[in-house]
Amino acid sequence: MARKPYPSDVKDDEWEFVAPYLALIREDSPQREHDLREIYNALRWVVRAGAPWRMIPNDLPPWAAVYQQVQRWIKAGVFEEMVHDLREILRIAAGREANPTAVVSDSRTLQRTPESGHRGAYDGAKRKKGSKVHIAVDTLGHLLALHVTPADKQDRSQVRRTAKAVQKATGRNVELAYVDQGYTGDQAQDDAEDYGIMLHVVKLSEAKRGFVLLPRRWVVERSFAWMTRFRRLAKDFERLPKTVAGLHFAVFACIMLSRCFAMSA
Repeated sequence: MARKPYPSDVKDDEWEFVAPYLALIREDSPQREHDLREIYNALRWVVRAGAPWRMIPNDLPPWAAVYQQVQRWIKAGVFEEMVHDLREILRIAAGREANPTAVVSDSRTLQRTPESGHRGAYDGAKRKKGSKVHIAVDTLGHLLALHVTPADKQDRSQVRRTAKAVQKATGRNVELAYVDQGYTGDQAQDDAEDYGIMLHVVKLSEAKRGFVLLPRRWVVERSFAWMTRFRRLAKDFERLPKTVAGLHFAVFACIMLSRCFAMSA
């Protein structure tokens, strides 16, 4: 008997796109005990509902099987590949080049939980303990690069790592990065220039008084807002930083997948 569908379930046309990325072994492989689509649906339920792995509903595959398969997907980088291809599709559909020449970079701090352990450092600017997620998006808000550090790491100290990941994702096509004042300093500029990127710091003084959208910087803030609709990303609930990063890519894959097929409908 078929189970009642959840709102987070992947649609049929979306699954046709997703399945080749997730099939690390053949669909009819004798080692497979659980339906691959149902495992993916369980992952989507977890990130959307924000529930612990062990609270996956009984009509979905067992939590241990889901967690183990998700770790395999994260290790294989399947969500990064999915996001990369979806980004190119959405950019071309919007009349842009497949790879951007400009990006917007920023970070957000996730409140620590007992599971996050030693990563629960103190972020003086945000006044909270947790992990910091450093991201770069294109000017449409689509994810390009992301990594996780303890929250006490300064944004400017992560420029080199972010710039390297951005150029790897775009084939060294990016020339300009819009950032906030946390990225000021000669070292940050030099680190970005080593990868052919010029940092443009958008300062508060360049905007009008009152609540306004800061030039260019609002794009990455909107991407952060998209993430908050997925409650698993509200705090740092994971033991491993690679899992935190992997779930962010999985969430962006959900967002971009939905947008891609909504546009073609």
